[in-house]
Amino acid sequence: MREMLRGLEVFPAELPAFDVRSAPGDPVTLFLTWLAEAVRDKVLGPHAMTLATADAAGRVSSRVLICKDVDAEGRWYFASDAESVKGRDLAANPCAAASFYWPQQGRQIRISGLAASAGTEASAADFLARPPASRAAALVGRQSEPVDDPADLDAAFRQSQAAVDADPGLIAPGWTLYALSADAVEFWQADHQRRHIRLKYQRAADSWTTRRLWP
Repeated sequence: MREMLRGLEVFPAELPAFDVRSAPGDPVTLFLTWLAEAVRDKVLGPHAMTLATADAAGRVSSRVLICKDVDAEGRWYFASDAESVKGRDLAANPCAAASFYWPQQGRQIRISGLAASAGTEASAADFLARPPASRAAALVGRQSEPVDDPADLDAAFRQSQAAVDADPGLIAPGWTLYALSADAVEFWQADHQRRHIRLKYQRAADSWTTRRLWP
């Protein structure tokens, strides 16, 4: 296994350039530039990010989900049921970290800060923007609970779909749009010689400072 893993290719033959001297003064502008380049290069799921949370005892869990939005204030948005594992984690411990990884470009972006609800109105708007089948799935709830009988799952989905069909404005009571307010954002560009280029933005009051990091 060790030899097999060591023999796997990690980066493509050609990697994009990253001149930290020309980086913008805020991480959001650079994030949007890199995201646009990932979309241009047809990276699959460039808006997918790994979110790590921890409960009150410090037990960490992570999962991949969809980034819903990014704003000029340095907030990355995602949504979930407040009673999910990540929702319960954030209620007990708002510290969170997110990362994007685009292997076709040898790029990753790391974000850390505090996550909080974006508010009832924003959460409702996010829920209603989901396709009907996705709204029905969210209404089922019970995320991460054991499934004893697949028939129960099928019945729950049919019941939720019927509820959505009957009332398109129905909103899952625990649905929450979260905003991860970044304290730090790091941009990482791979290098074939392992001289990876790392640029870290750190929030400083109403502005950002930048610092290049050792690989």
